[in-house]
Amino acid sequence: MKTVYNVVLASASPRRKEILGRMGIPFEILVSNAEEPANDDHLPPAEYVSLLAKTKARAVYAHAGASYTGRPTVWIGADTVVVYEDEILGKPKDEEDAFSMLYKLSGSGTTGENVETKHSVYTGVAVLVSDERGELLSEERFSVCTDVYFGPMSAQEIRDYIATGEPMDKAGSYGLQGIGGTYIRRIDGDYNNVVGLPLFELYRFLKKKGIWE
Repeated sequence: MKTVYNVVLASASPRRKEILGRMGIPFEILVSNAEEPANDDHLPPAEYVSLLAKTKARAVYAHAGASYTGRPTVWIGADTVVVYEDEILGKPKDEEDAFSMLYKLSGSGTTGENVETKHSVYTGVAVLVSDERGELLSEERFSVCTDVYFGPMSAQEIRDYIATGEPMDKAGSYGLQGIGGTYIRRIDGDYNNVVGLPLFELYRFLKKKGIWE
Protein backbone atom coordinates (compact mmCIF):
# COMPACT_ATOMS: atom_id res chain seq x y z
CA MET A 1 0.00 0.00 0.00
CA LYS A 2 1.45 3.38 -1.04
CA THR A 3 0.37 6.97 -0.77
CA VAL A 4 1.70 10.23 -2.16
CA TYR A 5 0.23 12.05 0.85
CA ASN A 6 1.73 12.99 4.16
CA VAL A 7 -0.38 11.37 6.88
CA VAL A 8 -0.74 12.98 10.32
CA LEU A 9 -2.57 11.36 13.24
CA ALA A 10 -3.86 13.97 15.69
CA SER A 11 -3.86 11.76 18.76
CA ALA A 12 -1.68 10.90 21.73
CA SER A 13 -3.30 7.46 22.06
CA PRO A 14 -0.82 4.59 21.76
CA ARG A 15 -3.77 2.38 20.84
CA ARG A 16 -4.69 4.52 17.83
CA LYS A 17 -1.04 4.66 16.82
CA GLU A 18 -0.86 0.86 16.86
CA ILE A 19 -4.08 0.43 14.89
CA LEU A 20 -3.19 2.98 12.20
CA GLY A 21 0.24 1.38 11.92
CA ARG A 22 -1.42 -1.79 10.64
CA MET A 23 -2.12 -0.01 7.35
CA GLY A 24 1.58 -0.25 6.63
CA ILE A 25 2.03 3.40 5.67
CA PRO A 26 4.32 6.01 7.22
CA PHE A 27 2.62 8.61 9.36
CA GLU A 28 3.45 11.21 11.97
CA ILE A 29 1.80 11.95 15.29
CA LEU A 30 0.97 15.47 16.41
CA VAL A 31 -0.94 15.85 19.66
CA SER A 32 -3.86 18.22 19.90
CA ASN A 33 -4.12 20.34 23.02
CA ALA A 34 -7.53 21.66 22.05
CA GLU A 35 -10.16 21.81 24.76
CA GLU A 36 -12.94 19.35 24.04
CA PRO A 37 -16.28 21.10 23.58
CA ALA A 38 -19.05 20.14 25.98
CA ASN A 39 -22.19 18.69 24.50
CA ASP A 40 -24.26 21.73 25.42
CA ASP A 41 -26.47 21.33 22.36
CA HIS A 42 -27.30 17.73 23.34
CA LEU A 43 -26.10 16.33 20.03
CA PRO A 44 -26.64 12.61 19.37
CA PRO A 45 -23.56 10.56 20.32
CA ALA A 46 -22.58 9.86 16.70
CA GLU A 47 -22.60 13.56 15.86
CA TYR A 48 -20.97 14.68 19.09
CA VAL A 49 -18.05 12.25 18.90
CA SER A 50 -17.34 13.21 15.30
CA LEU A 51 -17.32 16.86 16.44
CA LEU A 52 -14.69 15.95 19.05
CA ALA A 53 -12.62 14.29 16.33
CA LYS A 54 -12.90 17.36 14.11
CA THR A 55 -11.81 19.59 16.98
CA LYS A 56 -8.61 17.56 17.37
CA ALA A 57 -7.81 17.44 13.67
CA ARG A 58 -8.57 21.13 13.20
CA ALA A 59 -6.34 22.14 16.12
CA VAL A 60 -3.37 20.17 14.80
CA TYR A 61 -3.86 21.49 11.28
CA ALA A 62 -4.12 25.08 12.54
CA HIS A 63 -0.88 24.65 14.46
CA ALA A 64 1.20 22.81 11.87
CA GLY A 65 -0.59 23.00 8.51
CA ALA A 66 1.61 25.74 7.10
CA SER A 67 4.73 23.60 7.59
CA TYR A 68 3.40 20.63 5.62
CA THR A 69 4.04 21.67 2.05
CA GLY A 70 5.40 20.03 -1.08
CA ARG A 71 2.72 17.37 -1.27
CA PRO A 72 -0.82 16.96 0.04
CA THR A 73 -1.41 15.99 3.67
CA VAL A 74 -4.14 13.95 5.35
CA TRP A 75 -4.96 14.98 8.93
CA ILE A 76 -6.79 12.33 10.96
CA GLY A 77 -8.52 13.08 14.23
CA ALA A 78 -10.41 10.54 16.34
CA ASP A 79 -12.27 10.41 19.63
CA THR A 80 -14.25 7.76 21.48
CA VAL A 81 -17.17 7.87 23.90
CA VAL A 82 -19.22 5.25 25.68
CA VAL A 83 -23.01 5.56 25.84
CA TYR A 84 -25.06 3.85 28.53
CA GLU A 85 -28.80 4.46 28.73
CA ASP A 86 -28.43 7.69 26.73
CA GLU A 87 -25.66 8.98 29.02
CA ILE A 88 -22.38 9.83 27.31
CA LEU A 89 -19.36 8.67 29.29
CA GLY A 90 -15.90 10.00 28.52
CA LYS A 91 -12.70 9.45 30.46
CA PRO A 92 -13.09 9.37 34.26
CA LYS A 93 -12.19 12.47 36.23
CA ASP A 94 -10.94 10.44 39.18
CA GLU A 95 -11.19 6.98 40.74
CA GLU A 96 -14.62 7.68 42.19
CA ASP A 97 -15.88 8.61 38.74
CA ALA A 98 -14.31 5.45 37.30
CA PHE A 99 -16.05 3.34 39.94
CA SER A 100 -19.39 4.95 39.14
CA MET A 101 -19.00 4.24 35.41
CA LEU A 102 -17.95 0.63 35.88
CA TYR A 103 -20.71 0.04 38.40
CA LYS A 104 -23.25 1.10 35.78
CA LEU A 105 -21.67 -0.64 32.81
CA SER A 106 -21.30 -3.98 34.59
CA GLY A 107 -24.79 -3.97 36.05
CA SER A 108 -23.46 -4.24 39.59
CA GLY A 109 -26.21 -4.96 42.05
CA THR A 110 -27.74 -7.58 39.75
CA THR A 111 -27.30 -11.27 40.41
CA GLY A 112 -26.67 -14.32 38.30
CA GLU A 113 -23.68 -15.48 36.26
CA ASN A 114 -25.51 -15.01 32.96
CA VAL A 115 -26.33 -11.35 33.54
CA GLU A 116 -24.99 -9.02 30.86
CA THR A 117 -25.37 -5.27 30.47
CA LYS A 118 -25.25 -3.57 27.09
CA HIS A 119 -23.68 -0.24 26.21
CA SER A 120 -22.50 1.32 22.96
CA VAL A 121 -19.08 2.62 21.97
CA TYR A 122 -18.89 5.38 19.39
CA THR A 123 -15.66 6.46 17.71
CA GLY A 124 -15.75 9.56 15.58
CA VAL A 125 -13.20 10.18 12.85
CA ALA A 126 -12.43 13.45 11.09
CA VAL A 127 -10.32 13.56 7.92
CA LEU A 128 -8.92 16.86 6.69
CA VAL A 129 -6.95 17.14 3.45
CA SER A 130 -4.61 20.02 2.65
CA ASP A 131 -2.83 20.61 -0.65
CA GLU A 132 0.88 20.93 -1.42
CA ARG A 133 0.77 24.58 -0.33
CA GLY A 134 -0.73 23.68 3.03
CA GLU A 135 -4.18 25.06 2.20
CA LEU A 136 -7.22 23.13 3.40
CA LEU A 137 -9.08 21.37 0.58
CA SER A 138 -11.69 19.29 2.36
CA GLU A 139 -13.01 18.21 5.73
CA GLU A 140 -15.23 15.19 6.34
CA ARG A 141 -16.38 13.21 9.37
CA PHE A 142 -17.95 9.89 10.17
CA SER A 143 -18.57 7.70 13.20
CA VAL A 144 -18.86 3.99 13.93
CA CYS A 145 -20.84 2.29 16.71
CA THR A 146 -20.12 -1.04 18.41
CA ASP A 147 -22.29 -2.64 21.08
CA VAL A 148 -20.47 -4.10 24.07
CA TYR A 149 -21.91 -6.53 26.62
CA PHE A 150 -20.40 -6.52 30.11
CA GLY A 151 -20.63 -9.46 32.47
CA PRO A 152 -21.20 -8.76 36.17
CA MET A 153 -18.43 -7.26 38.32
CA SER A 154 -18.45 -7.15 42.08
CA ALA A 155 -17.60 -3.94 43.89
CA GLN A 156 -14.28 -5.49 44.91
CA GLU A 157 -13.49 -6.48 41.33
CA ILE A 158 -14.16 -2.89 40.26
CA ARG A 159 -11.85 -1.51 42.96
CA ASP A 160 -9.12 -4.02 42.08
CA TYR A 161 -9.40 -3.11 38.41
CA ILE A 162 -9.20 0.61 39.13
CA ALA A 163 -6.11 -0.04 41.26
CA THR A 164 -4.29 -1.27 38.13
CA GLY A 165 -4.55 2.24 36.69
CA GLU A 166 -5.84 0.97 33.35
CA PRO A 167 -9.28 2.62 33.49
CA MET A 168 -8.06 6.15 34.12
CA ASP A 169 -7.33 7.26 30.54
CA LYS A 170 -10.10 5.40 28.76
CA ALA A 171 -13.64 6.31 27.78
CA GLY A 172 -16.04 4.41 29.99
CA SER A 173 -13.19 3.53 32.36
CA TYR A 174 -12.16 0.24 30.76
CA GLY A 175 -9.86 -1.12 28.09
CA LEU A 176 -11.20 -3.98 25.96
CA GLN A 177 -7.69 -4.81 24.77
CA GLY A 178 -6.33 -4.99 28.31
CA ILE A 179 -7.41 -6.26 31.71
CA GLY A 180 -10.87 -4.85 31.08
CA GLY A 181 -11.43 -7.48 28.42
CA THR A 182 -11.73 -10.01 31.25
CA TYR A 183 -15.18 -8.65 32.03
CA ILE A 184 -16.51 -8.36 28.48
CA ARG A 185 -18.89 -11.16 27.58
CA ARG A 186 -19.18 -10.27 23.88
CA ILE A 187 -19.27 -7.44 21.37
CA ASP A 188 -21.41 -6.77 18.34
CA GLY A 189 -19.42 -4.81 15.76
CA ASP A 190 -15.87 -3.64 15.12
CA TYR A 191 -13.32 -4.58 17.81
CA ASN A 192 -10.89 -1.87 16.67
CA ASN A 193 -13.63 0.70 17.01
CA VAL A 194 -13.92 -0.06 20.74
CA VAL A 195 -10.14 0.18 21.13
CA GLY A 196 -10.18 3.62 19.52
CA LEU A 197 -10.00 3.62 15.71
CA PRO A 198 -12.34 1.85 13.22
CA LEU A 199 -9.60 0.63 10.89
CA PHE A 200 -11.82 -1.03 8.30
CA GLU A 201 -14.07 2.00 7.84
CA LEU A 202 -11.11 4.42 7.84
CA TYR A 203 -9.28 2.40 5.19
CA ARG A 204 -12.35 2.24 2.96
CA PHE A 205 -12.97 5.96 3.43
CA LEU A 206 -9.40 6.91 2.48
CA LYS A 207 -9.41 4.50 -0.45
CA LYS A 208 -12.62 6.03 -1.78
CA LYS A 209 -10.99 9.45 -1.58
CA GLY A 210 -8.03 8.31 -3.66
CA ILE A 211 -5.46 8.63 -0.90
CA TRP A 212 -3.72 5.43 -2.03
CA GLU A 213 -1.81 5.07 -5.28
